[in-house]
Amino acid sequence: MFNLEEELKKLPASPGVYLMHNNRDEIIYIGKAISLKNRVRQYFQSSRNKTAKIEQMVSHIAWFEYILTDSELEALVLECNLIKEHRPRYNTMLKDDKSYPYIKATVSEDFPRLLFSRDMKKDGKSRYFGPFTSAGAVKDTLELIHKLYRIRTCSRRLPEDTGKERPCLNYHIKQCDAPCQGYISKEDYQKSFRQALDFLGGHYDPLLKSLEEKMKEASERMDFEKAIEYRELLNSVKQVAQKQKITSSSEGDRDIVAMARDERDAVVQVFFIREGKLIGRDHFHVNASTAEGEAEIMESFIKQFYAGTPFIPRELWLQYPVEDESIIEEWLTAKRGQKVKIVVPKKGEKERLVELAARNAALVLSQDKERIKREELRTIGAMNQIGELIGLEGIRRIEAFDISNTSGVESVGSMVVYENGRPKRSDYRKFKIRTVQGPNDYASMEEVLTRRFSHGMEEARQLKESGHEETLGSFTRFPDLIMMDGGRGQVNIALGVLEKLGLSIPVCGMVKDDFHRTRGLYYNNVEVPIDKHSEGFRLITRIQDEAHRFAIEYHRSLRGKTQVKSILDDIPGIGPARRKALMRQFKDIESVRQATVEELAAAPQMNRRAAEAVYGFFRGAEDSGEADQPSPPLPVQKTHDKAGKV
Repeated sequence: MFNLEEELKKLPASPGVYLMHNNRDEIIYIGKAISLKNRVRQYFQSSRNKTAKIEQMVSHIAWFEYILTDSELEALVLECNLIKEHRPRYNTMLKDDKSYPYIKATVSEDFPRLLFSRDMKKDGKSRYFGPFTSAGAVKDTLELIHKLYRIRTCSRRLPEDTGKERPCLNYHIKQCDAPCQGYISKEDYQKSFRQALDFLGGHYDPLLKSLEEKMKEASERMDFEKAIEYRELLNSVKQVAQKQKITSSSEGDRDIVAMARDERDAVVQVFFIREGKLIGRDHFHVNASTAEGEAEIMESFIKQFYAGTPFIPRELWLQYPVEDESIIEEWLTAKRGQKVKIVVPKKGEKERLVELAARNAALVLSQDKERIKREELRTIGAMNQIGELIGLEGIRRIEAFDISNTSGVESVGSMVVYENGRPKRSDYRKFKIRTVQGPNDYASMEEVLTRRFSHGMEEARQLKESGHEETLGSFTRFPDLIMMDGGRGQVNIALGVLEKLGLSIPVCGMVKDDFHRTRGLYYNNVEVPIDKHSEGFRLITRIQDEAHRFAIEYHRSLRGKTQVKSILDDIPGIGPARRKALMRQFKDIESVRQATVEELAAAPQMNRRAAEAVYGFFRGAEDSGEADQPSPPLPVQKTHDKAGKV
């Protein structure tokens, strides 16, 4: 039993992170403190003036835990990681999880390239431009650069691979000078590459002047086709130059962060400025219903956003000051590797730009308000409707199970996961039935559920014994509700498994009518009708369809494997490697059949003995009259779902 008063007395006066739990062991709030003793005790002091948010949160706290750190900076980093992992209800949460594209310049190579990248690695081997807010804009820019400067796109190792292969299509359409053939020297290639880097850095004037001169020269010598080509390139460069207009008189990398909010939601607008030029902007939706003020929203956004983005600018211009400014600067400086400064502009050009970002945020908030409400009703609202139907509160995670087979052959089970009304595909799991023979869905479901929850319990035990957090496991997080694809029979199977394992998790069935359409839920031995026009009903249907789809796809992939067979599989001594080698060498079964022993032995992976086995197999088939029979189909490569498999 958790004794609150005793545990409060044990709190150390050290920096760390504290985690508040409710009576269902859910983490409802995560915070950091320079002194855990002072910070955590404040929540439970009756004399302290608390906001409505804090009062509500404290009323749900059943127990707490804490993790000691050596410094406040370590506590900040740990807090960011834990909030991202657990997404507690009373923390101000960033709703968007976006990644941004970059242009990667492989400057360490002898013949460097410009590549599309979503990762930014600080290995000293590459230079990055961005982030950009549009993947399409990055691809268009790269296409333009290849036309202008003829930078290679291939992955050949140069100069080691020079002349080993023919030049690719880009050389023939004049978008590469074929350094792979030695058609351009290293010095000339790198000169073009430096010009391309200048272009990415925003230095357009020399290129614009050069293209204009070339266009005029081509026109004067009446080479109008070439003149049109230069004119189109000139217009493309002008469009890029216009988009990346100068927004600040001082060059540098900075993000301008401002926001707008109402009683429930907030939108944070970020302007990305690189080398003094606006290269893009983006907005982010934040759940502000539990936030105490704008400064708290701003600080929470900065922690969550910059914990996940690989690029940290030199400066952050903020609309509101943040409480932990110095420690956040220290954290961002460590991530960037150079000094990062937080500024709250009060006048002049800087304030004007922050105000511009704030007006954009207000516009997005007003335009998206209805869309946000619809999306919330479709997801979280639908989860709440399901909970109200069966009398459960706080349903955040649902797991649904289904079985698929063909007359009992290749039976498989599927597990799909929905969190806050959205599919969480990284937690999907698939099961190949091991112990059940024939078409027995009940026994198959019992095996699937037993394996799923036994695995989770064992994984949690091992993590606990090794001193690690149980949440690190891939099976340790259990659902708030289990949904079975069926009625009483499937529900009773699930309840029986849970009882054997000593688990208490609500289970309901998704009942179908005679036309295989969902008609209601089966819970606590009662079929609960549901409004077919409600969002809760639509979510149940989506969950049911998704579990069915995932099971069928896995079943088809296994069934396809067993049905795909080659006649070569029947030859002793011919395994997958030799079979593939023969098919690459001879292209089809008929050519293998007609080959001599010497020709077969000359194929990769083959030897004289294997060649004689193949030769004798086909001659034996011909002697027995089987040669006229059609050959089984050749192996076909299959693509499988990447979800986990048990």
